[in-house]
Amino acid sequence: MLRCLVAGLLGLFATFVQAGPKIEHWTAPSGARVFFIESRVVPIVDVQVDFAAGGAYAPEGKAGVAGLTRGLLGLGAGELDEERIAERLADTGAMMGGGADQDRASVGLRTLSSLREREAALELMRLVLQQPAFPAAVLEREKARAIAGIREADTRPGSIAAKRFAAALYPEHPYGRVPTAESVESIGREDLVAFYRAHYGARRAVVSIIGDLSRAEAEALAQRLTAGLPDAPEKVSLPGTALPARDTVRVEHPAQQAHILLGLPALRRGDPDTFPLLVGNYTLGGGGFVSRLMKEVREKRGFAYSVYSYFQPQRERGPFQIGLQTKREQAQDALKVVEQVLAEFLADGPSEEELKAAKRNLADGFPLRIDSNRKLLEYLSVIGFYGLPLTYLDDFPRKVEAVTAADVREAFRRHVRPEHLVTVIIAGE
Repeated sequence: MLRCLVAGLLGLFATFVQAGPKIEHWTAPSGARVFFIESRVVPIVDVQVDFAAGGAYAPEGKAGVAGLTRGLLGLGAGELDEERIAERLADTGAMMGGGADQDRASVGLRTLSSLREREAALELMRLVLQQPAFPAAVLEREKARAIAGIREADTRPGSIAAKRFAAALYPEHPYGRVPTAESVESIGREDLVAFYRAHYGARRAVVSIIGDLSRAEAEALAQRLTAGLPDAPEKVSLPGTALPARDTVRVEHPAQQAHILLGLPALRRGDPDTFPLLVGNYTLGGGGFVSRLMKEVREKRGFAYSVYSYFQPQRERGPFQIGLQTKREQAQDALKVVEQVLAEFLADGPSEEELKAAKRNLADGFPLRIDSNRKLLEYLSVIGFYGLPLTYLDDFPRKVEAVTAADVREAFRRHVRPEHLVTVIIAGE
């Protein structure tokens, strides 16, 4: 009986140690890097192909070309126009999507794992990836939509704040470039073709696969999707980010609510300080109503309905950002409170009680972030694209639990330096 109890406890311990799914990794003959999780729970296969083809790789004066290139991939490929692509997706019950941010562009597919449906959906994805047509008429339509959207966004204080904030944080870096009506208008079909050929190469592709198929089937799938991609250079890099001088940018606007953003370039993907910053930020402004910023700015003073902070790690230093909206006449008072809370946190870090609550929430809540194939796919693609450890999902709770208050203080002091903080105020008095 004792042996059974011990064996049961050991089995339970092993379950916790091996809580994360097994990630397999290999390089396809095409040169693409492949990351695979076999999951037989539901008869579905999810695939995502990522390229280092985000907005930061756009040529000077062509901001917007990355988004247009990615957007037109599914709007005409081979002999199929956008309507026939949509019809074939509907016929197979598959869904295709994706998008582009500053670092990467992605194409994703969800399909049934049954052979007929899966083969038809994968053939369509292969066509979209390898034979995009970039129809001129569709490009002009999408450009018109993009320009209309940009012009409308340029009237909204929140959008203005975000653009001015990016430009102030990254004045000499591609992360600071945003599409304008002029830059989008200047983009022609030849720009999309050139961008595709330069950035959508097989050796720059990361294929993430999860679902109801074997390793051998996953190998064949990845090679099929990437073998016919352009012969683009393998190496990819972005310039390093410089820290800006402390500054305040004020923009007049008739809005009744002031929009305030402050922050600086702070965190690369894979930085050793990621977990102390994550845990500490939960206490500062990432934990909703239990965060210090929310307690001081909203609950005690009623300056804002919501106030938040977050780190956005990217290939190069992504932003640390604090944001809020408040009545324009109390913008300065609200900003003073935010700066005081941040200064105190940089000096003292979290209390032991705050630290414990943050770790409990992040560690205990992590299983809910990977409880579906869709959620797992996003983590898998991040792990693959940014070269994170294959044990990342298993390591997450353990690394969160290992964080100390001293770790948080030291990490914040290294990455959040007040002499480099940039503040943007839209519509403040």
